[in-house]
Amino acid sequence: MNLLIVLTSHDQLGDTGHKTGFWLEEFASPYYALLDAGATVTLASPLGGQPPLDPKSSEPGFLTDATHRFEDDQAAKTALGTTVKLSTMNVEDFDGVFYPGGHGPLWDLHSDPDSIALIEGFIAAGKPVAAVCHAPAVLLKAKAANGDPLVMGKSVTGFSNSEEAAVELTAVVPYLLEDELVAMGGLYQKTEDWNSLAVVDGLVITGQNPGSSTAVAEALLETVNRN
Repeated sequence: MNLLIVLTSHDQLGDTGHKTGFWLEEFASPYYALLDAGATVTLASPLGGQPPLDPKSSEPGFLTDATHRFEDDQAAKTALGTTVKLSTMNVEDFDGVFYPGGHGPLWDLHSDPDSIALIEGFIAAGKPVAAVCHAPAVLLKAKAANGDPLVMGKSVTGFSNSEEAAVELTAVVPYLLEDELVAMGGLYQKTEDWNSLAVVDGLVITGQNPGSSTAVAEALLETVNRN
C-alpha cells in the first residue's frame, strides 16, 4: 500500500503578521495510522522541503500521543523536512492521498493546479482522496468527470463556521470553508464543535476538525483495502 500525504507550503495567516501552516496533530496522527497499517508513506508539498508548521499546534494544550511520538521520531522529522515537490507526484504510484489541515491549505492548496489535477486523477482512477479540518478546501476547485464540482451532491464536512468563530479567525480567513463547500453543492454535515466526525461518500473522505484526523485516516485505509 503506497499512500501520499500532501502538506501546505503557505505560512502567512492573512495580513495579521502571524504564522500559519499545517496542524501538527492532523499530520502526526494520520501519518502513524498509515505507517502502522503497513503503508509506505510519501510526503509532498507545493514547494518541497520543510512545510511550515502552525506554531499554535505545538502548544501544550494541542499535543497528543501522536505528536509526542513524532517529537521522538528522527526518521519522521527527516521525512517531513524533505518533502518532495507536489508537481513530481503521479497518481499511478499511489493507492490514495491524505491532506492534513491547518489554515495554510485555504490559501495555497485550494487553488494549486498540481493538487487539483492530482485529486481529479485519483478520483478518475478510482482511488480515495481524504482531507481533514481546513484541508477539504483542496476539493473546492476540483471537478468530477462530467465537469461538475467534485463535491456537488456529495456528503462532506470540514472546519465549521462555528469552530472558525471560536478560534476568532472568521475575519482573517479568505473564505469560510463550510460556506464554500455548500456553495459548490456539497451536502455539508457537522457534529458538535471539536467532536470527531469523518464523512465518507464514495472516494471522497472528509473530517471536520483536528479531533477527526485519526478517524479520517482509518476511513482512508478501509477504502483503500476495499478497493
